[in-house]
Amino acid sequence: MRGTGQGLRTLSRTLSIATLSLAITLAACGGDEGSGAGGDDPIRVGQIVSLTGNYSPLGTENQKSVALAVDKINADGGVGGRKIELTVRDDKSLPDQAVLAFNELKDDSDAIIGSPFSNSALATIPLVDREEIPYISLTPADEQINPVHPYVFVVPATSATYAEAALQYFQASKLSKVALAYDTKSSYAVAGAKGLQAKAGQYGVTVNPIEEFQTTATEFSAIFTHVRSSDAQALMVWATGAPAVALTKQYAASGLKIPLVLTGAQASKLFLDPAGPAAEGVVIASSVGVVGEYLPAGELKTAVDELTTAFTAKYGYPPPQFAQDGYSGVKLLAAAIEKAGGTDRAKVRDALEGLSLTTPNGTYAYSAANHSGLTTDFIAINMVQAGKFVPTEFSQEKLK
Repeated sequence: MRGTGQGLRTLSRTLSIATLSLAITLAACGGDEGSGAGGDDPIRVGQIVSLTGNYSPLGTENQKSVALAVDKINADGGVGGRKIELTVRDDKSLPDQAVLAFNELKDDSDAIIGSPFSNSALATIPLVDREEIPYISLTPADEQINPVHPYVFVVPATSATYAEAALQYFQASKLSKVALAYDTKSSYAVAGAKGLQAKAGQYGVTVNPIEEFQTTATEFSAIFTHVRSSDAQALMVWATGAPAVALTKQYAASGLKIPLVLTGAQASKLFLDPAGPAAEGVVIASSVGVVGEYLPAGELKTAVDELTTAFTAKYGYPPPQFAQDGYSGVKLLAAAIEKAGGTDRAKVRDALEGLSLTTPNGTYAYSAANHSGLTTDFIAINMVQAGKFVPTEFSQEKLK
């Protein structure tokens, strides 16, 4: 019996040591799965972006600026001493590929930065809801935040916000009759067209005629004919990608003299370069960061200059709208993770909802009821002059 008792005592000591060893191991590995502290582990961020396909002009600029922001943060010591590790997946400008990319990234990512293509982003939202992972969207489609999805936060000003900024400009410019043309296959364009029509009356604006086209359209003469026979004082076009360039060139040759007004999707050299001289005099809305050189000294100017200096030094041209979005998205996410004290998904979401931060896109004020963050105060209405975006008198007053 003595031998049996000694064996039991030995076994008990062995089990106690094993239990203690297991506890130490769990503590070292962050056994509290809800803590999200991560120790020295990298912060794993996935990016879904259109690097090929119709929306690659947007996506490549997003990706450049996201990488630039990550490099800057890591060079400065990371977030809470942790470096950001970026994993990129190409959605090929296709919603189903965005879904595949999300499924590849979700298990090994602390947060995801979403596609600039509205249709791709909208395809992933149900998955974001299910997985409950912070999702920083680089597309402005209103459906992402109306209704609010708990883990989805939009970086660009929404389509409805752009529409309201345009209406403010029309009112100030005494343009009360506006023709509208929009791409029915783009969620961004559809939301913008709806937003313009919904609030037009508040600004004393009548929208007529209303013309539709699709992303594959290359000929717009019928639209110009309808506008010419109307009493419209301006034509506002909601489009993304190639149609805007073709339409602008054809508009310049159409003989129409009323202003052509485009949106933030064209606030880029990727529109200016192919449109060439036809873009002269076109009115284009954008993030304030696109016209940062006209901003007064202050916090916003400093944020814009940080991006502009680094981006121009690396790529040889100023950062377009899509670069403003990508850089701002990383800054917002990093600030939320720092505020949350780690990468616990629910805590990062809560931190985003209480976050106020000035970025190259403007000052964000997210809340539980507002996941869009930006107001019309941070949208500039510009005119193309000598191949550059120059704020209109309307916006120059606002930017003072």
